[in-house]
Formats: sequence, structure tokens, C-alpha cells
Amino acid sequence: MNRRNVIKSLAILPVSMAVPGALSAAVPLPSIAAKRKSVYEAIGVKPILNARGTVTVIGASKVLPEVRDAMDAAIHEFVQIDELMDGVGRRLAELMGTESGCVTAGASAAITAATAGCVTGGDPDKIWMIPNITGMKDEVVITSYSRSAYDAGCKAVGVRMIQVANVIELQAALGPRTAMVYLLAGEESERGALSLKVISEITKPLGIPILVDAAAEGPEKPNPHISQGADLVAYSGGKYLRGPQCAGLLIGRKDLIMAARMNTGPHHGFGRGFKVGREEVIGMLTAAEMWFKRDHEAEKKLWNTRLESIANRIKSVPGLTTLIKQPVGRSNPSPDLIISWDNTRIPYIGQEVEDLLWNGNPRISVGSAGSYFQPNQKTSILVNSSQMSEGDEKIVANLIFEILSKPQPAAATVAAATTDLSGQWDVETKFYASTVSQTFMIEQKGDAFEGTYTGSIGPRDLTGTIHGTDVLIRSTYGVDGARVHSFFAGKVTGDTMEGELSLGEYGKATWKAWRHVYKMK
Repeated sequence: MNRRNVIKSLAILPVSMAVPGALSAAVPLPSIAAKRKSVYEAIGVKPILNARGTVTVIGASKVLPEVRDAMDAAIHEFVQIDELMDGVGRRLAELMGTESGCVTAGASAAITAATAGCVTGGDPDKIWMIPNITGMKDEVVITSYSRSAYDAGCKAVGVRMIQVANVIELQAALGPRTAMVYLLAGEESERGALSLKVISEITKPLGIPILVDAAAEGPEKPNPHISQGADLVAYSGGKYLRGPQCAGLLIGRKDLIMAARMNTGPHHGFGRGFKVGREEVIGMLTAAEMWFKRDHEAEKKLWNTRLESIANRIKSVPGLTTLIKQPVGRSNPSPDLIISWDNTRIPYIGQEVEDLLWNGNPRISVGSAGSYFQPNQKTSILVNSSQMSEGDEKIVANLIFEILSKPQPAAATVAAATTDLSGQWDVETKFYASTVSQTFMIEQKGDAFEGTYTGSIGPRDLTGTIHGTDVLIRSTYGVDGARVHSFFAGKVTGDTMEGELSLGEYGKATWKAWRHVYKMK
């Protein structure tokens, strides 16, 4: 297979993770001589130069020096955790201008704790009944624009998510079983037809609380979400707050904060696993304190200066254009450099460039490199400088210049399909600790095909290619906030196919498929 078809067939993972050597054999990987000691390299893990931003899977943000110092100080003394949380709650109330607050094990944990608090009200009997919440308030209303992988934080408690798209549906959905309303902060929640303000005018008279997920934002005083009617707001500690990555904040109504706290560690029951250590609590509080002291305008100026430096370094490459895109709204408040090129001069797609940087030395993450999303088939990449260290922008610029100024031509030979895969296939997939029966329904035209892949969660579309005997099948399930990417790579022999299945963040599996034999009784 040629380089282009390998890349275009990917559904998940950087190419380096899905097809080892697919590019390295054709293109020399960039490298630099600079090396520094690393605790990660000591255990065989390659460090990353973060040119992507505050993304969890590559380590999120750089912890502030003040946070590191506070965490180190906290380690040297012991404290009763509930008393610590009480003290931190009082200080967060002062900082945020809300009734109370608490430190959680991340924004997702804040969502789960808030949901459990609204379901149980802090009643220990009910806390011990989770996830069997029969007879409790067991429904969470969610707007259509809020559906994402992150509402799994609500579903963990056992609630049923009731999705609404307009005011009429919202009014019909609210009732005695409604524990709360969950909203994802953004343009729609602030100014949409089903905004936070609109929803709160309906829910307040009914006594139904609203939780806003503002994970990628920084807090403000007065809090804009509380001002518009939210009862609780969740923030990530490991993004722009630059606190411990495994910490977050939940702020808002004191009664609901206390109920949420009862559903986290150190308390036993459902939420015991969501405990936060004393050093993380103090580190997160320090990050919140520092947020209101930091010079955010100076930080944004630095981020833009770095991106301008990169753009200036690579602007001489023929067929290349750059644009610095400024953030809009409160979420992810850092600029991106969009690097685009003329495909006739630079015969790469974005995924190929991302992969070359990922496989280089140092390993550089741009765009979606290191994650498990659909491949970047645009002729562009994104660079974010918010988590770079001094001098990183020069390294990034030089390696991007090296790749785009000396592109390698794509191979032109593609083998024709050796068979027609059309029809039903019975699939056996072996995961880490289970074997599951699945099905493919395929309609093939030439060397490409489409159809349906049915797994445990239900059916979803598939697309794929066959070149010679090499088969590539990709499929994504994205219903009700779920995010499951499947990339089947293998070979066909007669009426049998088999190979490896890449599942993105869920690892790998092996698969084998047989053409279905219809048996008439």
C-alpha cells in the first residue's frame, strides 16, 4: 500500500501508533541533538513537546511553580480531610463570590459528585444504594447541544439522561424524577434559544438545580454562570488554571456542595474512589488563588508572540499560508496558528505532518496528535503555544519548516481488489478479557465499500477499502455522547478475514470474520 492510502484509511490513532513504520520508511524523521534527563525515558516512555494545548491525554497543562511549592509544603503535615475541605470551601467562596466550593478529582469527578449530590441530597442511605437509585430522583435533563463524552460523568451515578432540544421539550421533561439539568458551557448555553438563563427561569420555581460544565474555562468573579442561574459550576484544575491535572473545582450552592462532598472520598460508598489528597487540595486552592493574580493579558501576548515567531520562520515555504486564530468565548482561551498549504506543492495531508512530528525527536504533538480521533485529512495543521516552554517555539518552527520545505512524493502504485466483500460477515473480536460476536454488512464498489458494523452497543456505519488482500475498515459510534472509534486492519483469504483492531483510547484487540452462511430449515 502507498503512504497516502495508509493515512486515508486511518480512523483513529496517529499513524505511528496504528501502522508502525508506515511513514518512517518513506520519510526521514526530523530530529534535534538536544537531550535532557527525563523520568519518563527512564521507564521507556518518550516525552512530548506540547504544541497542542491543555489536552488530558498528552498531560494537559504545566503546573504553576506556586502550585508545586504549595503541594510540597502540604506533604509535610497531616490534616483531617473534612476540616481541610471546610476551610478550602470557605476560601473558595471568598475567591469566587459564591456560597461555597470544593476540590474534586477533576472536572469529570465534579460532574459525578454533583449528580450524586442532587440525586441523594446527602442522605447516607441513598448514597449506599447507588447505582440502584430506584425511587430516587433518577433523571438528568440535558440539552442537545450539551451531549458529549463528558456527560458520562452524570450517567455513572445510574441516572437516565433526558435529551431536550427546545423549551417545549424541556417543560415536558421536568418533573418529580428530575435530579438536575446538565449544561455544557459555550455559545449555546450563553446566547442560544435554550440558554442557561432561559432554562433557569423555568427550573427555579420548580426547585430543580442546574449544573454547568465549564471545564475548559477559568473562573470569573462574579461568576457568569451563577449570575445567569446556575446552581453549580465545574472546572478542570489541569487546564488553564494550571493546578494538579487530577484535580478540579465545584462551586456554587453550599447545600449542594455539601451533598456532593458526601459522595466523594474520604467518605465510603459509591464515591470513595473520587478522593483527593491533601497536597492536591492545597495545590488546587493555590491555583485558584493564582488565577486571580496572574496577568492574563501578558500570557495571551506571549502565546501570540510564540505563534508569530513560528509563522515567520516557515513563511518562506512555497505554497504555505499561516493564520493566527484568536479564541472566541470563555472556553479554551488561547490562540491557534493555522498552517495551511497547497497540496500540489506539498503533497501531504494534515495527518501525515502530525505523524512526522509525533515520530520525530523530540516528539511534538500538534493538532490531534496523540489522541484517538478521526485522521486529519485537511491540508493544514493547528499549533497551540499555551503550554510551551521558552525556546520550544523555535524547535517546533524548525521541524515544521524541515518537513514542509522538503516534502516526500507519495507512491502511486495501488493494488486492485482481489475479491468482493459484499454481504454479511460474522465477526469474532477478542478484547483484553472477553470474546464478542459482531457483524459486518458490506456493499462494495471497486476497491471501496460501505455498510453497517454492529457491536454490543448497537449498529453504526462503516467505510473501508481493499487493496490486493489488504482490508481496512473504520467505524465510529457517537450516539448519546458515546465516542467509540474502531479501526480494523487485516487480510482476506477466501471467505475469511482477520487482523488487528485499534480502538483508540480503549487499546487494541484481534478480530476474525467469516462470510455468513445462510441456513434454510
